[in-house]
Amino acid sequence: MPLITAENTFALGALLFGLAWLGFYIDERPLGKKTSGVVWVLVLSMVLSNLGAIPLESPVYGFAFGTLVPMAIPLLLLRADLRLIFRQSGRVMITFLVAAAATLIGAALGFYLFDLGEIGAKVAGIYAGGWIGGAVNFLAVSEAVELGPTDFSAALSASSVVSVLALMSLLALPTLKWLSSWLPAKAPGTHATHEETASAQPEEPALKLTHISGLLALAMLIVWLGNTAGEWLTGSDQYNILFVTIVTLVAANLFPRQIEPLQGDFALGMLCMYLFFAAIGASTNASAFLESAVILFFFGCFIIAVHLVVVLTVARLLKVELAEAIVASGAALVGPAATAAIASARGWRSLVTPGIMCGIFGYAIATFLGVALTRVLA
Repeated sequence: MPLITAENTFALGALLFGLAWLGFYIDERPLGKKTSGVVWVLVLSMVLSNLGAIPLESPVYGFAFGTLVPMAIPLLLLRADLRLIFRQSGRVMITFLVAAAATLIGAALGFYLFDLGEIGAKVAGIYAGGWIGGAVNFLAVSEAVELGPTDFSAALSASSVVSVLALMSLLALPTLKWLSSWLPAKAPGTHATHEETASAQPEEPALKLTHISGLLALAMLIVWLGNTAGEWLTGSDQYNILFVTIVTLVAANLFPRQIEPLQGDFALGMLCMYLFFAAIGASTNASAFLESAVILFFFGCFIIAVHLVVVLTVARLLKVELAEAIVASGAALVGPAATAAIASARGWRSLVTPGIMCGIFGYAIATFLGVALTRVLA
């Protein structure tokens, strides 16, 4: 018997929230730049369950899987106004589409080169979704293709390490002299005004109960509509997460003015995701996890390598600036926030907004691309 039983809802809930807090705390510290807080949440919860402190199965985890995951989708995608995205992304969007295609190519080639077993097609789709969009797409694709908790933990842990390597590669590319001579190294319009850069940075959300309650009500309404549409059109609930995404995108593009003033949606979505990561780690069998994580790490590295080679080669053919290529690649591989940080650190201030816009667009399309790749490979 574990120290905390499966029916002890409040004790398990306190632990999951505590792990989520730890993950957010680490993300705000220098350690979080090297190893994401997600990895710590996942590993610590897995250690606790495999040592017998908490159960491997519990209705509390089921709530995280069945309720928090679909709730996170609308909360994290409500800002995906496609008209605004295309208007502000400029030439970087073209390169971003190349980057998305490069990720799909890498995942498909890796599927045939690496012996990933029965989960090969699923992991290929999940990695493609994660490295075109972000963690929300990684999670959504895994739900749609029905990847088990242990395999999910192995895939997420391996991809987290690979993502750090990808970020380090993107930071290092501009310093390579041969690459700077191969591609133009200076981005056009780098002297954008401070106001442009500041406006692209997300503001710290204020806790307003009218906003929080409204966002939760809206998210639940979207999940209900998406689930209803999915079950009605397909006869099952396997792809409900895709329909939730579609309904969210429809709402984001039909009512952008009404959604824009709301504050706290992203923070709530991230909280749902971190709680899910804690629950998935607690459900993971450590021995099976260790068996599959190593091969998935090399599979992920292969995808990133193919991605960078394709993006840089096409950038040379299309005469795309090195800075634009790096920002577009970053928007896919590491997401909008990290890409904005890369652009700001390198002095490419005019590319901050396009990087953020392309990253958000990746959130909007990556789940569909990841699921489609799994279906094709399977």
